[in-house]
Amino acid sequence: MNRGLIRKFEDLVQLRGACWQLRTLSYRKVSRAQWKPVQSSAYPLWSVPQYPQLWQADKLISVALSQRRHLATKEETKKKKKKIQLTKGEVEIRQKMTVEELARAMGKDIDHIYEALLYTDIDCDSLEPDSILSEDHIKLIVKKSGMKYKSAKLKEEKERENTDAVKRPPADPAVLTPRPPVVTILGHVDHGKTTLLDSLRKTQVASMEAGGITQHIGAFLVHMPSGEKITFLDTPGHAAFSAMRARGTHVTDIVILVVAAEDGVMEQTIESIQHAKNAGVPLILAINKCDKPEADPERVKKELLAHDVVCEEFGGDVQAVNISALKGENLMVLAEATVALAEMLELKADSTGLVEGTVIESRKDKGKGPVTTAIIQRGTLRKGCVLVAGKTWAKVRFMFDENGKGVDAASPGIPVEIMGWKEVPSAGDEILEVESEQRAHEVVAWRTYVEQQERMKRDVEIIEAKQKEHRMEYEKKQQKLAHLTWRQKKAVLYKANKHLFSKPKERTDTDENVLSVIVKGDVDGSVEAILNILDSYDADSECKLDIIHFGMGDISETDINLAEAFNGVVFGFSVKASESIKQLAAKKGIKIKLHNIIYKLIEDLKEELNSRLPPSVVEKTIGEASVLNIFSVTVGKNKVPVAGCRVQKGLLDKKMKFKLIRNRDVLWKGSLSSLKHHKDDVQVIKTGMDCGLSLDEHIEFNIGDEIVCYEEKEVQQTTSWDPGF
Repeated sequence: MNRGLIRKFEDLVQLRGACWQLRTLSYRKVSRAQWKPVQSSAYPLWSVPQYPQLWQADKLISVALSQRRHLATKEETKKKKKKIQLTKGEVEIRQKMTVEELARAMGKDIDHIYEALLYTDIDCDSLEPDSILSEDHIKLIVKKSGMKYKSAKLKEEKERENTDAVKRPPADPAVLTPRPPVVTILGHVDHGKTTLLDSLRKTQVASMEAGGITQHIGAFLVHMPSGEKITFLDTPGHAAFSAMRARGTHVTDIVILVVAAEDGVMEQTIESIQHAKNAGVPLILAINKCDKPEADPERVKKELLAHDVVCEEFGGDVQAVNISALKGENLMVLAEATVALAEMLELKADSTGLVEGTVIESRKDKGKGPVTTAIIQRGTLRKGCVLVAGKTWAKVRFMFDENGKGVDAASPGIPVEIMGWKEVPSAGDEILEVESEQRAHEVVAWRTYVEQQERMKRDVEIIEAKQKEHRMEYEKKQQKLAHLTWRQKKAVLYKANKHLFSKPKERTDTDENVLSVIVKGDVDGSVEAILNILDSYDADSECKLDIIHFGMGDISETDINLAEAFNGVVFGFSVKASESIKQLAAKKGIKIKLHNIIYKLIEDLKEELNSRLPPSVVEKTIGEASVLNIFSVTVGKNKVPVAGCRVQKGLLDKKMKFKLIRNRDVLWKGSLSSLKHHKDDVQVIKTGMDCGLSLDEHIEFNIGDEIVCYEEKEVQQTTSWDPGF
């Protein structure tokens, strides 16, 4: 009875709540309005749907009792549809995103990405915020994060237009005019190449060179008595300058191979022959120093047969001339042979139109700025011409000949020094004239862009190779863990990667043995030659060689500051350091090594490397004794073994160190606790004398053992690096 009354009472309360809702609704405008049911805290609506029969007559009441019903305007419906399109947790991805870019796209921090990659085949140790992730790894990270991915629409990048400068098409033979031949003098070091050119020019070039060795290419125009002009290139013969010789043959028409009559064919002679063959340039053989009594020109010709250089007297096509460059003998015969060969080659060039040429040498002059020595191959170079070489350009301000005199124009085959470059171009770069400065900017921008693209391509290849290598390692590890349960795998992987969760240690100064060097040279070719030698350094296990900077020009304050930062040494080749720079270097404790001869610079560098090596300890034997008998002496409660010995060689000095040798094996090293002759304590036992001795450790002697007395000396180590000369 009571239960029935309670139920009726609850029904009445619910009915009153519903009536209250209807009353509230009657005061609102339903059309184009947004409303929600007002829920009274005193009269909850959660149980009303149990009595639907009470409200079927009026649909409006059912609307009122729906707790989640929402009447919206058309505009709001459109907005709602738009919002539904942006699915929550969807990430827009693209190929090869960086860690930082992916974290930004996901709305997460970088640590989240690292955490997702922890148990994958990616090496988290080598991962940086700017490291590129592959598409597979990007998808894996997004999935692990409980999100969806969609590929971003790739923006179709317009292919950049090629704005590079190129050579003109071949000229009409009708407009070609004769030009001077370009002749390169090649040969072994100190075989008389520069002296030969000196005699031809009637100047003293050889006497001015440091050590009598040509340190860079010299380009000279020689006027023959007959009226002909010949452009000569004098290249270095030293082993260090191989690249310079190769560059000389690529711009030349004829090669004069100088071989000393008393030395014959040498290492750089063979290399010069190979350079000429590679360039397809004809040879003229000049056998020098024929005035010496030990000269043997016939031996030189026979030796050259082994290298496919066949002289005319042996049925070949190579002219051979016996000369003495120092005394000027037969030089006109050599010059006539050169002119005759040039006439046979019919050397002609187009002296009109845009200029084309080659950088023979480049340097940074203190007064002139970047300067190049170039040979013009086409067109006529004049002041005001806009040139491009490599990734730099120039508006020609001044031009000079080999004697430093200003010239107004340079035609094909003529060597000339050019001022006006924005930067120093590399030796061997092709020179092309362009129409304007704007065009020069376009060419340089294009070449810089191409270089960047090539560098990026190489970087991607290296990254992919590293990822492939790491993936293979990961797969091997997974195979090893295949027999374990997932819990065991997780435990093993956690132990292996535990160091990733530890705090990084503070960086400490490395104890690695390193020699940091700064290389400065007078010209680009000299710096190139030094760097080529340093590239052959193969003793990193002894002392690491680190080239922190190289360039052209005199030693500057920047070089000193850089050397101070890296605890380095400044090496200068044919450059100067002002007094103020020397004082600054002395104040900061920086070494400046200046040289004019390349092999002396390398020797100095080797000495510097040697000084960085730790000294090695060398044992010097002072005396040797053999054990003839064994005794035992009681000292306190202990029995001490004593060896009765006879000194066979040298002497035994108690202050020195000793070692016990048995069957060629060293059993002990240390000091003697006692040394006696008969019953007297002594310091020294000489050859042929008997003695008794005991060691500072308890070691049993055998008859026939050897006792060696020695001293240790520290000896400075020398580097095992051999630069080849």
